[in-house]
Amino acid sequence: MVLNYIWIGFFVIAFVVAAIKLIFFGDTEIFPNMVSSIFDMSKSGFEISLGLTGVLTLWTGLMRVGEKGGMTNVIAKAFGPFFRRLFPEIPAGHPAMGSIIMNFSANMLGLDNAATPLGLKAMNQMQELNPNKDTASNAQIMFLTLNASGLTILPMTIMVYRIQLGASDPSDIFIPILLATSASTFAGLLAVCIKQKIKLFDPIILLYVGLFLALEVAIVLGVRTMDKETVSQVSSITANAIIFTVIISFIVMAMIKKVNVYEAFVDGAKEGFTTAIKIIPYLVAMLVAIGVFRTSGTLTLITDGLAALLEQIGVATDFIPSLPTAFMKPLSGSGARGMMIDCMQTYGADSFAGRLSCTMQGAADTTFYIIALYFGSVGIKNSRYAITTGLIAEAAGIIAAIFVAYLFFS
Repeated sequence: MVLNYIWIGFFVIAFVVAAIKLIFFGDTEIFPNMVSSIFDMSKSGFEISLGLTGVLTLWTGLMRVGEKGGMTNVIAKAFGPFFRRLFPEIPAGHPAMGSIIMNFSANMLGLDNAATPLGLKAMNQMQELNPNKDTASNAQIMFLTLNASGLTILPMTIMVYRIQLGASDPSDIFIPILLATSASTFAGLLAVCIKQKIKLFDPIILLYVGLFLALEVAIVLGVRTMDKETVSQVSSITANAIIFTVIISFIVMAMIKKVNVYEAFVDGAKEGFTTAIKIIPYLVAMLVAIGVFRTSGTLTLITDGLAALLEQIGVATDFIPSLPTAFMKPLSGSGARGMMIDCMQTYGADSFAGRLSCTMQGAADTTFYIIALYFGSVGIKNSRYAITTGLIAEAAGIIAAIFVAYLFFS
C-alpha cells in the first residue's frame, strides 16, 4: 500500500511541477522531456534487469551450494550463544530459536530467498509463545529490529548493479557497507536492549559485540593511516579475497558432505534466473516514476534546497545527491534500489554520490515493509515500539554510511 502511494505520488507531483513550469515560466519542453524519460527509463530498467540475469544465476547457484554444504549451520552454531541471550523469552530448545538463527545466517550470506521463509517461520513460532496475539512480543520486536538493520556480510546484489552500471571496481563498497550496516545493527540492538532491559553487560554479549567492534575499529584506524589510493586498493583486495574465500569454502564444505556440487549449483541457478526475470516489472515501474520525478525538476528542487541550507551552516554538500536513496529506504526496498540506480546513472557508478548511494542501500533494510510482512503474517496489529527501534537502526546506518563514504571515497 505504501509503495502504491509513493509510485502515484511521483507522477502526481511531477505533473503539478511541470504544469507550473509550463504556465508560469513558459517551459514548453518540460512535458516532451518527461514523456521521453518514460521510454528511456523503461528501456534502461529492462536492460539492467536483463544484465543481472547472468550474475544472479551464478551467485544463487553458488549460494545453493553453500546452503547444501552447511554454511548456514556453521554460522548458526557460532552465533547461538549470543542469540539465546537476546531472546530470553524463548525457552531453551524451542524451535523458534533455530529458525531465528537460520534466518540471520541466511541474511548475512545474502540468501534472501531462503531468509524470508525462515523469518516467517520464526515469527509464527514466536507467535505461539505470545500471550497477546494481536500485540508484538518482546522477542518479535527484537527479531524485527535486527531484520530492519539489515546486517549483510556479502552485499552481492548491490555489487551486481554496480557491474551493470560500469563501476571500475564493483566491490569497493564492500567494507563501507559492512561498517554502515554494523552501525545500524548495533544501534537497533542497543535501543531494544535498553527498552527490554536486557543485560548488555552479560559476558557472552560483551564478547560477541566486543570482537565485532574491535574488528571495525581496526578497519577504521587502518584506513586512516593510508592515502586514498592505498585505501581503495586494500579495500578491493580484501573484499575480493573474502568473496572468493567464501565461494571456495562453500564448494569444499559441500564436497566434504558429499553433496553433488554441480546439481546443487544448477538447482540454485534456475532460481536466480527466475528472480532476475521477476525483477523486470518492479524495476521498470520504479525507474519510470523516478525518471519522471527527476525530469520534472522536483528532485533537483529538493536536493538544491537541502544543499543551500547546509551551505549556510557550513556543512559539506556533496552527499546530498545520495539522500533520495536514504529517504526512500524505510518505505520501499524497490524504491530505494531505484533511487540508487538513478543516482549511479546520473552521477556515475564511481562518483562519490554513486558509491554513497550504494553504501546507503546496503546499510539497512526496509522497516515498514518488514513490519507489514512479518507482523501481518501472524495478525499482529499493535507493533508497540517496533517502528521506532527499526527507524533508529536505519537512521544510524544512513548516518554511518555518510561518514564511512567520506573516509573511503572522498
